Amino acid sequence: MELLCHEKERVVKALLDPSVYSDDRVLQNLLTVEDAFLPQASYFQCVQKEVQPYMRRIVATWMLEVCEEEECEEEVFPLAVNYLDRFLSAMPTKKSCLQLLGAVCVFLASKLISSRPISAKKLCLHTDNSITSQELLNWELIVLGKLKWNLAAVTPHDFIEHILLKLPLPKDRVKLIRKHAQTFIALCATDHSFTMYPPSMIATGSISAAVCGLQINCTESSVCGESVTELLAKITHTEVDCLNSCQEKIEQLLASSLRESQQHKHQEGRANNKEAEPQSQSCTPTDVRDINL
Repeated sequence: MELLCHEKERVVKALLDPSVYSDDRVLQNLLTVEDAFLPQASYFQCVQKEVQPYMRRIVATWMLEVCEEEECEEEVFPLAVNYLDRFLSAMPTKKSCLQLLGAVCVFLASKLISSRPISAKKLCLHTDNSITSQELLNWELIVLGKLKWNLAAVTPHDFIEHILLKLPLPKDRVKLIRKHAQTFIALCATDHSFTMYPPSMIATGSISAAVCGLQINCTESSVCGESVTELLAKITHTEVDCLNSCQEKIEQLLASSLRESQQHKHQEGRANNKEAEPQSQSCTPTDVRDINL
């Protein structure tokens, strides 16, 4: 592997395999099996005694920050959150163990996806050494057992390329639409209300929100407005009303996160006026602050 400056390995990603993305059977298989990787139930009501929705959001946001800081592939974070939700739906967990569980889920997803997996030692450092490597490895076996070693879960990222290749979009806008959709998917993963949504619906809603938010003109594309929604619904066999509802919910979540981001910036500005006062951590995915729809 070639080395970049700062002694980091260059990550080389393979090109898209046309035999995979041009075959409709692959997309159909993903749609068929995606429900098998959803949590068994809304676990806050029937499984968890101590863990609350806001705690889940805090640990999911921390997991995202770890993935961003370690420059993980985009697929790592949604996969790690899938492990988190499936475990929490199957086993009561103490709130004191929630960050340890989140670290284990990132550890497993990173080893499955990344060409440069995050080490146990690095994950312990991200927790300010509140957990040990041995605890991480012990809990790894516990999580694997509860997930029945079934780690190759379907996530919204698995649908992005299939959907984008079927949309008649201008080629020079596809990269930007993909980036926005990936940001929306990460945002959805931090919010527990999307836990029971099928990955295909989150992916479709995220792409629809990106296309509409970027205001792709009809002169640039043969689709716009409602026709985009209808085409997306047809691609993933989703009801148009359900897709509209999902897109609206994503846009509301984005607006809420942008407001929190503005508040965070204001707090940072005030903190900068106080010498030696530590800055608070971000409360919203980093990429969201780069989106101005």
